[in-house]
Amino acid sequence: MYPVLFTIGPFSLHTYGLAMALAFGLGIWVAMKRAEPHGFGAKNALDLSIYILIFSLVGARFTYVVTHMDEFTDHPLDMISPIQHNGQIGIAGLVLLGGVAAAFLTVYVFARRKQTPFFAITDIFIPSTALGIAIGRLGCFFNGCCFGEPTHLPWGMKFPKDSLAGSIFPDTFIQPTQLYETTAMLILFAFLLLYDKKRHPTGRVTGIFLIAYGAWRYFNESLRWYEHEMILWQTDAIRLTFSQVLSAAMVLCGIVLMVASFRKKAEKPIPSKAGVGAG
Repeated sequence: MYPVLFTIGPFSLHTYGLAMALAFGLGIWVAMKRAEPHGFGAKNALDLSIYILIFSLVGARFTYVVTHMDEFTDHPLDMISPIQHNGQIGIAGLVLLGGVAAAFLTVYVFARRKQTPFFAITDIFIPSTALGIAIGRLGCFFNGCCFGEPTHLPWGMKFPKDSLAGSIFPDTFIQPTQLYETTAMLILFAFLLLYDKKRHPTGRVTGIFLIAYGAWRYFNESLRWYEHEMILWQTDAIRLTFSQVLSAAMVLCGIVLMVASFRKKAEKPIPSKAGVGAG
């Protein structure tokens, strides 16, 4: 586990930060490559990607703050300050699904302004989302966060005691749920690219992602360890987390999209409206 790659004076390069940068960088590159054949334009894809980068981080942070308010009782400025009260540089604490929801909202606003079908745009960007999640979870693995419960499976892993995972479960083999999600999302990313080589009705690619990722995430949540703030309901046999509720909602939305897509004809390139096809 390598949460910090190297340190030069007061600057430290964190593996999680590098993974997030790679996730967004490669995701933007894939979206720009996919934009031209769909008639959206690489420039529009780049512009929208920048908006998504900004507002998905805001959404991920906002969701974390709302679900961890106790952490900020004594230091409320830590919610937004890039320099934390303990001197740490950077904001720690993001909820991935909050970022995904914010990204969809950003695309919706952009689509309205450009007078472009919302799902025609999401179909372009969805493979990038799967790829970004895959790379981001590698950052979680090296950071020692978003880890699983104890396990006796042969691929269980022990984390260093100075990591969050190791401090919660010292000298204990736990589920590498981060690597599970990385593997699942790389498979989904490859499948979406292959599937989208042919034209499909608008919204179908998005629907596949919502169903596949939502169902996978719901299952993977059952293997993860969670602090009590993220658990909505728990008995001796059943646990329901905040992320599982969002995952179930994603599956339902995906099913609706898939049903609707089978009533449509295969999509045509996005019409050039308000400069959408430019660039």
